[in-house]
Parts: sequence; C-alpha cells; structure tokens
Amino acid sequence: MVVTNSPTEPILSPESAITALNTEDNQIRYYAAWWLGKHQVQSACTALCEQLEDVRYRTVQGGYPLRRQAARALGQLRNVQAVPALLDALECDEDPQFREVVMEALGKIGDRRACDPLLQLLQSGKPQPYEALIEALGELRVLEALPLVEPFLKHSSERVQCAAARYLYLTTQKPEYLQRIIETLSHENRYLRWAAAFDLGAIGHLPAAEAIIQAKIGNSLKLLNVKKILETVLASDISEVEKKEAAESLFASIDQLIMQL
Repeated sequence: MVVTNSPTEPILSPESAITALNTEDNQIRYYAAWWLGKHQVQSACTALCEQLEDVRYRTVQGGYPLRRQAARALGQLRNVQAVPALLDALECDEDPQFREVVMEALGKIGDRRACDPLLQLLQSGKPQPYEALIEALGELRVLEALPLVEPFLKHSSERVQCAAARYLYLTTQKPEYLQRIIETLSHENRYLRWAAAFDLGAIGHLPAAEAIIQAKIGNSLKLLNVKKILETVLASDISEVEKKEAAESLFASIDQLIMQL
C-alpha cells in the first residue's frame, strides 16, 4: 500500500475516494471509506478490504475507526469478494466494536461461507457482541443455531432479547416471536423502541408496517423502516396482485409520513 503525501483532491468520484484511503489524514481516509460505502462503489471492494487491517488510525482506547468504517462500507457493497477478508477480521480481539460491525457486514452480504465461523463464535462460550452475532445468523438463516439462540430470549439485555426474537422469527416464521418485537415498540425506553423498529424493518413483514407507523418514534425512523418493508415486499415472490396492493398501501403511508416531516 502506497501512502499519498500530496494534498488530497476533493472526494467527488470513486477514483478520488479510493486514492484518499491512502493519504496521511485519518479523517479524510475515514470520510473516503464512508463515501465509497454510501455510493456502493463496487470497484473499491479490494481497497476497502485492505483497510480492514489498518494500523495507522487507532484511538487511545485501542479501537480502529477506519477498520470499522471500511467494514460498514463493505456491508453496503454486499460484494461476496469481501467475505474472506471479513472472516479474517473476525479474529481481531482488540476492538469489539470492529468485530461487531464485521458481523453485521457478513449478515448483509449473506454469503454462506460465513455460517460456520459465526456459529462457532456462538458456540465458543466466550463473550461476543451477541446482538450483531445473532442478527447475522438470522440473516443467513443458520438453522443449526436455533437451540443456542433460544436461551437469549431471557438475556439480561433487552436488545439481545429482540435480536433472538428476530432470529427465531426469521428461521421459524412463528408469529409469537414477531409479536414480541412489536410489543417492544411500546417500551418506555426510546432506544429500545428504535431497535425494535429496525428489527421489524429488517424482517420486512408487511403487517408490522402499521405497528411501526403507530409507534412513538420519529417519522424519519418510521420512513426508513417502512421503506425497508416495501423493498422486501417488492422483492418477494407473492402474486403481482398482492404485491401491487401492498405497495400502494405502503406508498400511501410513506406519503403521509413525508407530509408530517
């Protein structure tokens, strides 16, 4: 990797963003990784994978901000070519937040090569970022994890409980698990209400859209998660008639939410 010492060009293109990853200014490098992820620049996959091993940008607490942002960007790219590098990154014990973001990225990419490594982490008995780990196992539909995930419904963290309910609904389709998340939308803790909305958006269950709309959360969060449900509906294999009816209903809800902003 060559470090660029010359003044950095404005990040206005994929090429300038990729070049900026190797400048001396860590803040610019961080922004470049964010920009590449936001714009889903597939040609940046290799360069972002290289940043998963970055040692130049490290906080006094020992974390690696650029590594984290590179992993987020790779999750946005959803490029299967990043999977080997992300699996190697799971071995980083120095920065738990980085490992958490890596798990999220693997879940978003959805490549089956991540199933066994993630399952092994759950089986290891060692402390893990359980919320991200269980959610990734759910996105990958790792059925072998079911008996291991069920006890997390009684975990001390309610966010982990929601992650377990999300996994169990995705793998079993049993409505009681979905209902458990919907009930969390009424929790007195607003952060748990937000987390529940994101869980429901990720699941993409159509009837959950109304629960999100009625929840005591900001309209921007409602819009984001109703949009996720709409995307899931449009990508589903239901009949075109059902898809049209569902889309019209969701578009009407989205329009109402936009008007209230």
